[in-house]
Amino acid sequence: MSPLAKYRDAGLVLLLLAVPFFFLRANMKRPEDLSAVDRVVLRVSAPIEFASSRLARGVSNVWGSYVYLVDVKADNERLAYDNARLRETVHRLEQKETENRELRRLLQLRESLPGDLVSAQVTGKDFTEFFRVTRVVLDRGSRNIRPHMPVVSPDGVVGAVLRVAGDAVDVQLSVDAAFGIDVEDERTRARGFVRGTGDPSRYACKVENVDSRDEVEIGDLLVTSGKGKWFPRGIPVARVTKVIKREPGRDQEIEAAPTVNFSRLDNVLILVTPPQEEEASDKRAKPGQR
Repeated sequence: MSPLAKYRDAGLVLLLLAVPFFFLRANMKRPEDLSAVDRVVLRVSAPIEFASSRLARGVSNVWGSYVYLVDVKADNERLAYDNARLRETVHRLEQKETENRELRRLLQLRESLPGDLVSAQVTGKDFTEFFRVTRVVLDRGSRNIRPHMPVVSPDGVVGAVLRVAGDAVDVQLSVDAAFGIDVEDERTRARGFVRGTGDPSRYACKVENVDSRDEVEIGDLLVTSGKGKWFPRGIPVARVTKVIKREPGRDQEIEAAPTVNFSRLDNVLILVTPPQEEEASDKRAKPGQR
């Protein structure tokens, strides 16, 4: 390296060191002590200081925003996690409340029905075109369960016992084509006979033997009549959905929907002890018989 280049580099270094010194020296003086050189230095340094200040504030704002967004993201993730846990907790509590409500209804039904009853839980369903059977498992073992025993839920008549195998019981639903039960209109006391349609696409019943002179309207609730010493009186069976009046001497054409929602059926009661005979002349009825 030539001597000239060495002197040039040394001078550049001295200049770079001297400029900040003069800037600092001029800024530290009181206004009345400033010399002409100091004023020139301040005038030259003012734009540089302003630009540096703006750049520093910009960098600080960008960094602050980045840190803020990182914190916000972490807070959002934590809130989302807490929200998901709360929703899960609320869902569990709602399920428990639903189960408790159903159990309370089942207990109220048990207390309102006479005789010995055995509770059971629904475990499976098997649907065919004309024959629907649901399987339940007894909550407690019982050797007294027999075919044709009534099966009910808080919403009404479920059906009757079909087969028994240990604690497992097959139940013939009230919508089976082979099932029938004597009923009466809760509003008008008109008598009829509800029989399942066996329709595989929907739960439906038809009401037979309703005289054309009897008053039955859509929306009427059909309940067990208590005749035949089978089901106790007053248990809901179905609600009328269609009525076609016929000329005198012919029965009305009536359709109804069961009060029990079989797709959501979880718990049932089996009536082991039959209800007391209401009329001495009535005979015991079995599924499909009147």
